[in-house]
Amino acid sequence: MKLHNETPVPWRQWGELVDKPAIDQMNNAAGLPIAAAAALMPDAHVGYGLPIGGVLATRRCIIPYAVGVDIACRMKLSVLDLPLTALQHEHELKRLSKALEGETRFGVGAEHRVPEQHDVMDRDWSVSPVTREFKAKAWRQLGTSGSGNHFVEFGLLTIHPSTAPITDPAIPANHLKLDPGVYVALLSHSGSRGTGAAVCEKYSKLAMEKHPDLPKEQQRLAWLDLASQEGHQYWEAMNLMGDYAAANHDVIHRLVSKLLGARIIAGVENHHNFAWKETHDGREVIVHRNGATPAGAGELPQERPQCRCWPVLQGFRRIGHLPRIGCGTAPV
Repeated sequence: MKLHNETPVPWRQWGELVDKPAIDQMNNAAGLPIAAAAALMPDAHVGYGLPIGGVLATRRCIIPYAVGVDIACRMKLSVLDLPLTALQHEHELKRLSKALEGETRFGVGAEHRVPEQHDVMDRDWSVSPVTREFKAKAWRQLGTSGSGNHFVEFGLLTIHPSTAPITDPAIPANHLKLDPGVYVALLSHSGSRGTGAAVCEKYSKLAMEKHPDLPKEQQRLAWLDLASQEGHQYWEAMNLMGDYAAANHDVIHRLVSKLLGARIIAGVENHHNFAWKETHDGREVIVHRNGATPAGAGELPQERPQCRCWPVLQGFRRIGHLPRIGCGTAPV
């Protein structure tokens, strides 16, 4: 197989203010012989091989670095039945802060003293040597947030009346089934912790060993054939990390809401470092989304359980004085 397409596959860019290095990375990705299509989001910036905010479809191959170092990094929003007065009084704000500080952990290597429980730990973790080796560590880190730009915070979610303009007629005005109004919400951002990073490190190294002749600017775009043992192992491990990352958020939201005596009445969540098998123009491709998420017309939450992506997050407002933890507030 040749290592570079003489003419990169066509790709689409949204927005005009994307940095040139990110555009260069997108051109490098589109020039791979396995590339089928690509796109660049308006907030894209330089990443590891594929720009963050980059989307790349490939044929029968998976690129570990194009999925991302933090596999299945995601966001989850839970709408709580707390009254708005919970955000208006100093003693209530202290109670919210205590819930955040007590029910998750931040920082490199952060763990719970007593491992939390979730069905994901009953899954088959022997799908790859890495996940088998790291299962105990993953269990200790279940329900933690880690470091970097990860956070957990409270804010306000505004649900507008259904008469508001909808740009896509296939999208219901209010899929959360909430009455118009303002709600207290909990929002988190984190991924698959140390185990996901170990999966990326292991299989990225294997991919680069299989393609030693790739030019320097494409080395981190080395791929694994899904029909190979390594490719199959990575695919299974990636999907396990997707479920594990979702479980992390589920545990955090469960613990915080329980401590507050609150009930979760609605929610939305999505991956933004992942790859999916999809059919486009009559052919199956592997679509990598690094810092990007599916947003196809009419895509309903139940149709893609690992990516319930909806514009509802645009209605979430962070309020400066409300409790927030992470994003540089913990050692990294």
